[in-house]
Amino acid sequence: MAAIDVLNRQQLHDALEVLPHWRYRLGGLQSVFKLSSARAALDLLARIGDLAEAAGHHPDVDWRYNLLFLRLTSHDAGSEVTSRDAALAKEISAAAEEVSATAKPELNRTVELGIDTADPSAVAETWRLALGYKDGPYGDLVDPYGRGPNVWFQKTETPNSSRMHVDVHVCATESPAVLSAVEGTGAGLDHSHAPQWVIVTDAQQNRLCMCTEEGRGPDL
Repeated sequence: MAAIDVLNRQQLHDALEVLPHWRYRLGGLQSVFKLSSARAALDLLARIGDLAEAAGHHPDVDWRYNLLFLRLTSHDAGSEVTSRDAALAKEISAAAEEVSATAKPELNRTVELGIDTADPSAVAETWRLALGYKDGPYGDLVDPYGRGPNVWFQKTETPNSSRMHVDVHVCATESPAVLSAVEGTGAGLDHSHAPQWVIVTDAQQNRLCMCTEEGRGPDL
């Protein structure tokens, strides 16, 4: 497989079968590792840095006390998952296991902001400049530093009166528990598009979508 070959849906599935610490999310592999202390987290972060330098391929890492949030994607392959990402994820997991880190991928949720519009081109540049974002691969806007939520434009001839909504992405295996907890607040759930996404309506009629990786990923 060439270094920048994008993994198709079946290859992603096969890769995740041997990467239990990782989840696929919007063009990347994501995980979270919990350590015994901040010092231990920093030591693992240094080890991950060594692995990344040796591979010539670098993850996005967010250090939060004794937690490391990680994301792997190949920007030179259109911000999709390649064999390099899967290989480095395997090495990171092995390093984490050596220091008894606990994988907690369920802690990593991904948020997007959706905007209903009949003409995305009329508003996209305003949002791009205001946020300091760049054009994404799918007509969306993305933070070049991977810190803020993506913004995407839901093209519709009849935009909803409330034109903005939040998409929250969780793993399909974890979605039922999250949805059960959300429903317990009295929110309404529309499962018409499940398991890809479930529309959640709160007590004041605000909406968000709980999304999973089902049906997503390159179909090559």
